[in-house]
Amino acid sequence: MSDERLEAVEVETGPAPQAAVIWLHGLGADGHDFEPVVPELDLPPSPAVRFVFPHAPRQPVTINGGYVMRAWYDVFDDRGVRREDEAGVRASQTRIEVLIARERERRIPASRIVLAGFSQGGAMALHTGLRHGERLGGIMALSCFLPLAGSVAAEASPANRSVPIFMAHGTHDPLIPVARGRDAYSLLRASGYRVEWHEYPMPHSVCAEELRDIRAWLRMVLQD
Repeated sequence: MSDERLEAVEVETGPAPQAAVIWLHGLGADGHDFEPVVPELDLPPSPAVRFVFPHAPRQPVTINGGYVMRAWYDVFDDRGVRREDEAGVRASQTRIEVLIARERERRIPASRIVLAGFSQGGAMALHTGLRHGERLGGIMALSCFLPLAGSVAAEASPANRSVPIFMAHGTHDPLIPVARGRDAYSLLRASGYRVEWHEYPMPHSVCAEELRDIRAWLRMVLQD
């Protein structure tokens, strides 16, 4: 596992940011994927927010024929079901923790840091956020599922038992069926987490209505 900080695209909504959103892209994309979303969110000028869009490492992905692409972890086909590579998940968790530590070094308290992601990035946001040792401002998990779900109960951090979680999924998603997202939501709710769930009539993507809901949620969790 590497403790080197990942390269990232950074966008600040104003001078001297007082909050940060670390937003993880999906399989095969890169940190530029969600960069255009920042102006669309139309967040208020205060508090200024630093958006950090890291680039995942390049690695072969088994389910894609071993093709090398940016990925947070390898994915296998287990009799028609996609399975995550546990070692890869935990290696990326370490890298994401370094990004959180970087924001802490820049004087952003953990309570003002949102860990967000889409698809594979959303899975990593859930995995890492639930285990992080300090209370985060929130976790946003879009069009994803809960990786290593069987280990959450034993590994979850008490600090984030009450963290606000925003989950959203497209009802027509052909890559990660909405049922997997619903299962993750149900498991977290049954475990006592504060989860806000949204569904939209879309495929594996993000829509305008979803962005409006994200904007309202971010304003809530990052308000002064």
